[in-house]
Amino acid sequence: MVAITGRGGLVTVSLVGAGPGDPGLLTLRGAELIGRAEVVVYDRLIAHELLELAPEAAERIDVGKVPGGSDSSDRQREINRLLVDRGRAGRRVVRLKGGDPFVFGRGGEEAEALRQAGVDYEIVPGVSSAFAAPAAAGIPVTHRGLATSVSVVTARVGEASTGGVDWAALGRVGGTLVILMGMSERKAIVDGLVAGGRPADTPVAVVHWGTTPDQKVVRSTLAGLADIELPPPAAIVVGAVAGLDLAPPDPVRSDPVPSDPVPSDP
Repeated sequence: MVAITGRGGLVTVSLVGAGPGDPGLLTLRGAELIGRAEVVVYDRLIAHELLELAPEAAERIDVGKVPGGSDSSDRQREINRLLVDRGRAGRRVVRLKGGDPFVFGRGGEEAEALRQAGVDYEIVPGVSSAFAAPAAAGIPVTHRGLATSVSVVTARVGEASTGGVDWAALGRVGGTLVILMGMSERKAIVDGLVAGGRPADTPVAVVHWGTTPDQKVVRSTLAGLADIELPPPAAIVVGAVAGLDLAPPDPVRSDPVPSDPVPSDP
């Protein structure tokens, strides 16, 4: 990796995971980098409150891909060129991606483009919705006596939807299955998993906009998955743990702790 220097210091492009939706789940390192960014290149599903952390003068560039929009590969090449160009110009760039940049976020492709162009970069992991969305719904993806393993899969492979997913093979795998970007492929998922041996009465939960105020959870069985109507973004959880609901009750908010000590009576 070749470092690009400018204005007296090392300049990097930072690939930052924004987390699953709740802005409070951004990492401290991510907040630090946004706070001194000169350019923030962000995705469609990030919490827009995070953009307020950037300096007022920072350039904010929306590169979110709309489902069913123009060719995704062409769009990704445009994003790669944008990151390379801004990085070569010596600007502090934060590429803000929903969840974790290396979990179905095409962060690896952006890192490859930066490395090939000789632009120094940093990778800041984020909290993935694959685990955070089920947790927010009270579903542990692993649980003693129910699931000792978890598989995470996207229903979108390349630019096609399910052409490369062997659902029958996944149906033969035990443990918990978490499916991202799968709502448009519900029938194919059900047919394939059942053909592979997953019982039709396997518990299923769909978590829409997990960790956010708009979160919705619908629970059913594998046989009933095709009848669940929730728009993306949504995480589909298949397995015995989907029958659990360990979400805490609405928290009781205590009075805030004062920032300065309250003086005692003389």
